[in-house]
Amino acid sequence: MQQKFYYLFMKKCPELKYFDMMSIKHQIFYIPEAMVRLESLCELRCDTIIDSSYFYGLSQFCKYIQRLLIVSMNPKPNHGIIKLIEVQKKLKHFEWVDNFDDDYTDYDYDPYEELLLALEKKAESLNYLKIVFFYLCNYEHTLFQDMLPKFDKLKVLIIDDYISFDEKQLEKLKLHELEVLNIERNKINVISSIIENSGRRLKKVLFDPNNIKYEPFNFNEGSLINFIRKIYENCPLIEYLSIAFSPSEEHFVELEKLLKICKNLKSLLLIIIFDNEEDTYEDYLKNGKELLKMLIRSSPNNFKEIRFCYKFKFSSEILKEFLEKWNGRHAITLFTTENLGENYIYKELTNKYKRDGVIKDFKYLPYVDLTEYITEICF
Repeated sequence: MQQKFYYLFMKKCPELKYFDMMSIKHQIFYIPEAMVRLESLCELRCDTIIDSSYFYGLSQFCKYIQRLLIVSMNPKPNHGIIKLIEVQKKLKHFEWVDNFDDDYTDYDYDPYEELLLALEKKAESLNYLKIVFFYLCNYEHTLFQDMLPKFDKLKVLIIDDYISFDEKQLEKLKLHELEVLNIERNKINVISSIIENSGRRLKKVLFDPNNIKYEPFNFNEGSLINFIRKIYENCPLIEYLSIAFSPSEEHFVELEKLLKICKNLKSLLLIIIFDNEEDTYEDYLKNGKELLKMLIRSSPNNFKEIRFCYKFKFSSEILKEFLEKWNGRHAITLFTTENLGENYIYKELTNKYKRDGVIKDFKYLPYVDLTEYITEICF
């Protein structure tokens, strides 16, 4: 039945632009009309458990794919996929996401080498690159770092998991076209260095602060301040930003500078990662009060969303004062990890300002879901 469906599809479909062939089991390129249909293919989604012969067959006809999205089900190289990448003439968008079990992590060779070398040849055309490599014992993916400077046409760079960078080598990285930067599980100074060497076109700088929160060797208070400074010194067009934050006076001063300088800022995710174990509930109220007052004083006209994560608390009086002063600006969306919705006073307060058009949305998040936030902002 499936074979018959593919046959009818290839025969009747005048043009094929998008094809999701995850776990396909039929050699569709043997269908007489396949060559004509597949020549027009612009986007392909597939996985690595598909036999290499399928990709060798596709590579005969599909040479103008612009968007290629691959889910790796195990780290063993799929030579057919490598061939398909090599024959592309207009590849602009590439995604590789590992999705396999820990059982595959012990290899005596680098399973990504052929993939990276094939991608390197497409550096001139690629403007979107997403790489999610799983952890492999004894490999630090240094080849990717060595070749990344060649991808100077990138507008979107998303790197998640276990790709380490040498900060000195980052001086060679000049991504002057870059607009979206999302790097996870790395030192905050790595992100700062890439920002500093960008072309001042960055609109979205996103990372999950939890990825460094539990790895204190990756940052210190000075590196967090440096990160904020690199943003307002090098990102005049920034619209979406996540920040790891310490509730010190110096951090509040630097954050306010950022709000005043970055006039295009629309959304801010803020999470406290340095705090004093002796801090009290009153200290958290003080953090929230200071932040809300700062937003009223200094946030740009386009600002419309903030996500408060941990160690920020708000009395109903302070929140009401903030919302009263916010009236007349863009309706604001508020996300907080503090469950205010169960409190009758807060519920009535937020509902009132929703009706008045001051609040667009108000949500309680039991935890910081950066995956959803980053996906929502990047795509």
